[in-house]
Amino acid sequence: MPTAAFGSLPFAEQSEFFRRKVNLPTDGWTDIYTREHDYAFVVAGANRDAIVSDFRAAVAKAIDGGATLEDFRKDFDTIVAKHGWDYNGGRAWRSRVIYETNLAASYAAGRWQQLQAAPFWQYDHQDWVQNPRPEHVSWDGLVLERGHPWWESHFPPNGWFCHCKVRGLWPRDLQRLGKSGPDQAPATNLVEHVIGQRSAIGPRMVRVPEGIDPGFENAPGAARLRSAIPPERPDPPLPGSAGGPGLPNRRPLDPLPPPRPLPATELLPQGLPERDYLNAYLQALGVQPGAPAIVRDAIGERLVVGEELFTDTKGQLKVTKRGREQYMRLLARALIDPDEIWARLEWQHAQAKAVVRRRYVARYLVEGQETPALAVFELGADGWSGITTFQGVTQSEDEWRIGVLLYQRLVEP
Repeated sequence: MPTAAFGSLPFAEQSEFFRRKVNLPTDGWTDIYTREHDYAFVVAGANRDAIVSDFRAAVAKAIDGGATLEDFRKDFDTIVAKHGWDYNGGRAWRSRVIYETNLAASYAAGRWQQLQAAPFWQYDHQDWVQNPRPEHVSWDGLVLERGHPWWESHFPPNGWFCHCKVRGLWPRDLQRLGKSGPDQAPATNLVEHVIGQRSAIGPRMVRVPEGIDPGFENAPGAARLRSAIPPERPDPPLPGSAGGPGLPNRRPLDPLPPPRPLPATELLPQGLPERDYLNAYLQALGVQPGAPAIVRDAIGERLVVGEELFTDTKGQLKVTKRGREQYMRLLARALIDPDEIWARLEWQHAQAKAVVRRRYVARYLVEGQETPALAVFELGADGWSGITTFQGVTQSEDEWRIGVLLYQRLVEP
């Protein structure tokens, strides 16, 4: 199957990223900028719905069907003739821009999602490029943690017709490279550029990292991934189920596995800055602060996590809500290493519909505490909620165990 020079065979994450875009007519390439491209499909100067739809179909054929640049140019000629489109630039250059930019961005967005499984990322400059950018060459081989903020502005492509990539690495790969850990991120020098000189909304100044073309200073797909972080529901989870017609939620027959011992250091001290509590939660999940990441639970289900889990609509942190800050590590543990996972239906009376919720239940015997700590993390289509408490203060742990048992931790005899 023929492919673009920068990429490989199309894959599910790449196709899904492009499929979920919405068509948006525009007058110029600066009408939407950076992360807005995660949500909108545009062709600069294509300001009618019909022509944007035709170009979208041609690009989709290239992504999913492996159409070459020459195949796309035939569709380009047909679309131009059909709509009488008066575009800027020559045919060869303009068709290549549309083709390669869309394939490169969708490929990078798909890889951004795939690479969440790897703890380290390595910048990979392609040696075959005839006119390499000096900064891109200098970044070749650079290894940083997956969640390092540098990737948010330097994940390729980093310019028009940039063919750089990122590969995922594991600790054994670092050893093979002779590294004891990740590298230090290069300094980011911001350079001012004026864009939109021909735009209907007028020119404006942007500040872009040196070595990156304006409009490429964001990681394709990162904004989409961040928007997938579930919001926190305003109310804490309730034991049992709200019930409703036709909801066969069942209670367990077997007891919950015995609580696991934890050192007292798992409880965080009071009086820390809110961001310290947030970072403790993320680090317990193996997530670096600063960027969203995909976490897999005990049954392989994926959840996008990041600091947005604990921010309000104004972007302010709300970690200390309900006095949970000391127990942030326990709340994280319940998500990735629970005693049990339950799925149940909860009836929403106001909306007259049922919501499926996954509930993660875990108990821990914290050193120095007389009663076990109970942690419950609950996730549904409308967001997440969680509680951490010591038994005896609230209901029995059995009241939280309802629905269909999806997972139970094995206890060694």
